[in-house]
Amino acid sequence: MLLIATLLTAIVIAIHVYIVLIETVLFRTRGRKVFGIKEDRVDALAPLMSNQGCYNGFLVASLAVGLLHPNPAIGRAFAVFGLVCVAVAGVWGAATVSRRILFVQTVPAALALAAWLAA
Repeated sequence: MLLIATLLTAIVIAIHVYIVLIETVLFRTRGRKVFGIKEDRVDALAPLMSNQGCYNGFLVASLAVGLLHPNPAIGRAFAVFGLVCVAVAGVWGAATVSRRILFVQTVPAALALAAWLAA
């Protein structure tokens, strides 16, 4: 089960690295298309999205520490914390922005969290 937890967490990391990129460096091109933002709103929203991307970067950092920390107990704590944060943020995003966020963020995080708790 530990291998499954690790793999699912790595998938959540990959999803969030992509999110960080489209909310920051790729926002004016790919991000605008992904989020369905009209071109005339991009300049106004770019700073907000960059800030949001920064927070998603912190989630990636927590999960990466969870997988890479040499002490398994500390690594597990970081992974569980990061996954709970991703799941909660996904629920909030689904409630306030788009239901799609529930499936993109919350479901993978919840599966990984369940695997960690079962490991």
